[in-house]
Amino acid sequence: MAALARVLKLPAAEMEDLRRDAAGGVSGDGPGRPIEQWEPHALEVHPAGPAPGSSGSVEQRVLPGYVRREHDRVLAEAVREAEQGGSRMLVLVGESSTGKTRACWEAVQPLAEKGWRLWHPFDPTRAEAALEELHEVGPRTVVWLNEAQHYLGDRAVGEQVAAAVHALLIEPERAPVLVLGTLWPEYFKQYTTLPAVGADPHSRVRELLAGRTISVPDAFDASSLASAAVMAAGGDELLADALTRARPDGRLSQDLAGGPALLERYRNGSPAARALLEAAMDARRLGAGLHLPQAFLTDAAPDYLHDSDWDQLTDDWAEKAYAELAEQVHGKQAPLRRVVPRPQRRPPPGPSTTVGALTPRSRGPVFRLRRLSRTTRPQHQASSVPSCVVLGSRPKSPLPRKRPHRPR
Repeated sequence: MAALARVLKLPAAEMEDLRRDAAGGVSGDGPGRPIEQWEPHALEVHPAGPAPGSSGSVEQRVLPGYVRREHDRVLAEAVREAEQGGSRMLVLVGESSTGKTRACWEAVQPLAEKGWRLWHPFDPTRAEAALEELHEVGPRTVVWLNEAQHYLGDRAVGEQVAAAVHALLIEPERAPVLVLGTLWPEYFKQYTTLPAVGADPHSRVRELLAGRTISVPDAFDASSLASAAVMAAGGDELLADALTRARPDGRLSQDLAGGPALLERYRNGSPAARALLEAAMDARRLGAGLHLPQAFLTDAAPDYLHDSDWDQLTDDWAEKAYAELAEQVHGKQAPLRRVVPRPQRRPPPGPSTTVGALTPRSRGPVFRLRRLSRTTRPQHQASSVPSCVVLGSRPKSPLPRKRPHRPR
C-alpha cells in the first residue's frame, strides 16, 4: 500500500484509510487486536476496587474516574500525530503506581474509535515476544510496552528489541504506529547514563529513549485534586474514599492502587502478621494515636492467635512478622510500617525559648497502620473487651503454652 501511494503521489495514511474501510473497518495485518476488545486490567492497569455493592470478584472490578494532568496533554498530542499518519513513541517515567499505565489506556481511546489495533507482547516472555513479532507490526497499531524494563533491559536481547522498535518508527511503509511504554526512574537513569569506561550495554536503548519520555509526578497538584473532588461529589465512591486519606499529600493514585494489594496481604499473611494487624486495628478503633509503639503491639498480638498457631511460633516470630508487614505493595505502601515521628514545630527563638522546653521523642520504635478504603478493608470485628483496657486477654487455654504471656 505504501509503494502504491508513492507511485500515485498520494498520502500513505489516506491510502491505508481507504484499504481499512474497504476491509470493513479492520486495521492492517499484524499482531494485536482491536483496542475495544481489550480490558484495561489485562493491560496491567492496577485495580482500584470492586463496583459498589458487588462481591469484589475480578469480573466486577471498576476504574475510578480519570483526572487529567499535564502529562496527559503530551500523550494526547502524540496520539493526534499518530492519527495524522506519523509514527510516535512516548515512555512515561514515574514511581510505582503514579498513574502511568492508566494514562496510556485513556490516551488510546480516540484510536479505538478509528479502528486501531493494540499489541501487548508477553508470551513466552515479554522480550522474546517483542523481538519475534516487532517486524510484523502493521500500520495503525499501538505497541504496548508497559514496564518497559522487561523489554529494553533484558540482558540477552534488550538492545535488539530497542533496534527493532527504532526500525518500526522510521520505516514509512509501516506508519502510522504508536509505541507507548512506562518506566520507573531508576531504570530510566540506568539506561540513559553514559558508562565511564568500557562497554556500553544500553547504547541502543539510550538512543531510542532520547526525546521520547515524559515525567509523571508522584502527587496530584491542587488543580488535579480539585477535579477529583468534583468527580467524587458527582458520585465516584472510589475517588471520594481515597481523597479522605490522600488529599493532604496528593498521592491519590498510590492510594487507589495499593488498597486491593494491602487487603490481599492481610488475607494471605502469616498468623503472626495478621495478629499484629488486628491488634493495630483494634487499637486505632479504640482511640489510640497514629503511632503505635512496637512493644505494645508485640505484647497484644498473642491474644489474637489461636492456640494451635501460638504453639507453632518460633522465638523470632515477632521479628519475622514485622519484616513481612514491612514488604511494600503497589505505590510503595506497606500494611504496617515503622515510622519516625516528625519533631513538633518549635516557636521562633526568643527570650522564652530554652533547650529544656523542647519535646523529647518517644522511646522505642513506633509503627503506623495503613488505613484501607471502605471498599477494600477486611471485615475484622473489634475485640469484645471493655474499652477501658483497650486490648484484653483471651480466655486461658487448659493446655500449657510454650511460653507464658507477658504481664499486662
